[in-house]
Amino acid sequence: MKQPERKTIALTGAAGGIGTLVADRLRHSAYVIGIDRIPCPAANETILGDLGTFEGLQILSADLAGRGIDTLINLAGIQYFGPFEEQAPENLWAGYVINLIAPAMLSRAVLPAMAERGQGRIVNIGSVFGAIPFAHFVSYSSAKAGLKGLSDALRREYAGSGVAVTHIAPRAVRTPLNSAKVLAFAEATKMSMDAPELVADRIVAAIARGSRDVVIGFPENLFVRINALAPRLVDRALAANDRKAAALFNA
Repeated sequence: MKQPERKTIALTGAAGGIGTLVADRLRHSAYVIGIDRIPCPAANETILGDLGTFEGLQILSADLAGRGIDTLINLAGIQYFGPFEEQAPENLWAGYVINLIAPAMLSRAVLPAMAERGQGRIVNIGSVFGAIPFAHFVSYSSAKAGLKGLSDALRREYAGSGVAVTHIAPRAVRTPLNSAKVLAFAEATKMSMDAPELVADRIVAAIARGSRDVVIGFPENLFVRINALAPRLVDRALAANDRKAAALFNA
């Protein structure tokens, strides 16, 4: 049973590699509702649901709207690495729905009650790939860029309401989400990949601090700033890596 004094946290992707770690770190001080297609053993409670369909999102939204959610963590995501023209239409559509539409719809479901109480937090887990769009990660990068835009816009719309928005952008993480070619690309380009435990710790710490924007990793956090001011410099810096990525699919 939920203890009255504990905050209620809804966490999507709670059965995944990072999600399980985040749920495990939060469940001792909060009541964690894990949302996934399979049971979430690290959460206090699981809601089985489908983030990839409109109907599934409607059902989840209706459920969350009545639960008095204090914090919503939009963590679930899927990734495609490869030539954009070869991405299956179904996969392209699912990527935008799960990475961007689902966070928007679930946020819309819980925000009215948060605003009425005068407190609450939306936590969107983006990616450095959204701030520094990478070739061969076109749909993933653009969806995560949209998630950053959603976070900024919501923060401005709910300013003064007591509702806060946190956006966290990890760099590459060593999880099963990575395909064999992603791992080959990381090795060829000497891309740094963080342990999921480190990322989970940073997510939990950012929530505890009430951070606005967090970029995990150096020099990636510096590149994010440079890309915003002088994207052509980043174009040139990434050109060699883009060619290495292309070579993986032309071999």
